[in-house]
Amino acid sequence: MKVHKCIFERIISLENLFLAWEEFRRGKTARKDVQEFEWRLEQNIFSLYRDLLSREYKHGPYEGFMICDPKQRCIHKASVRDRVLHHAVFKILNPIFEPTFIAHSFSCREGKGTHKAVDSLERFLRKTSRNYTSRCFALKCDIHQFFASVDHAILLSILGRTMKDVDALWLLTEIVESFRTTEYTDNEPKGIPIGNLTSQLFANLYLNEFDQFMKQVLHVKQYVRYTDDFVMVAADKSDLEKLLPPMADFLREKLRLSLHPRKIILRKFDQGIDFLGYVILPHYRALRTRTKHRMFRKLHLRVVNFKAGSGSESSVESSLQSYLGVLSHADAHRLTEQLKNQYWFWMRD
Repeated sequence: MKVHKCIFERIISLENLFLAWEEFRRGKTARKDVQEFEWRLEQNIFSLYRDLLSREYKHGPYEGFMICDPKQRCIHKASVRDRVLHHAVFKILNPIFEPTFIAHSFSCREGKGTHKAVDSLERFLRKTSRNYTSRCFALKCDIHQFFASVDHAILLSILGRTMKDVDALWLLTEIVESFRTTEYTDNEPKGIPIGNLTSQLFANLYLNEFDQFMKQVLHVKQYVRYTDDFVMVAADKSDLEKLLPPMADFLREKLRLSLHPRKIILRKFDQGIDFLGYVILPHYRALRTRTKHRMFRKLHLRVVNFKAGSGSESSVESSLQSYLGVLSHADAHRLTEQLKNQYWFWMRD
């Protein structure tokens, strides 16, 4: 394992902090807190730099709010100052850890994403079923309350194995320990906030331990993971059933995580494999029914808000194009035409 030193200086360099600002502000320039930070940009960046250099930096509190997309989640938003630092940390650390991740981990990685994950799963299903001529099975699992369950001590230990930089580890400890979930009553701090850019990297690092176990110990060849959702494919149902005990043991003993008991789903390919908003069937890929209903509902709401004076026509059009992009990854010609026709009806009504 390659050991990295002198990371802290690269993270806190003024060049990296200003580049992090440019990346952070993209698409956010209309927000009041971003405008306020930019109004005194150089002063704010230099102040952050001095606090980091002197080790006096303290991560600020979070603002929590709920979203429903599709299930209800609590997002925790840090200050602009802290989020700029998150970008600076990510810019330096992500290239270090990216080569250590497996090829079939698809969440929050450049050149990956949900559609690539679904494509990969579909290839595994086609290969295992011998071009849809033989039976095959898929085991889909989900980790129970993953972001709320990440153990701080384990995460920092994983970071420390590769990074031998005391100052960088001090900074990462400050970021990790700036948040903890309140659901747990024990004294072991847990949880990383949904909403932090650094949380995306931390999640991949944490679950890379599980990925390596699946590949190096259990020798599972046909395995796809996107954040805390993962699927395995095999020709024999019993081969997948045998994986459940060692997977559960590893997650519990090494990462202090658990499988969601209601989201362990073992299905035959011809029953349809539901993954990341799509249902994969032999010769066919459909959009999940809930995803379809949510798409129509949210687009209609955007049109209603636009007509009430909130938002612009271009933003509504952008939403339509985004949904059409989602549909382009499924066999959904009729649904695509239906969505476009409904959109024009709503706009003209």
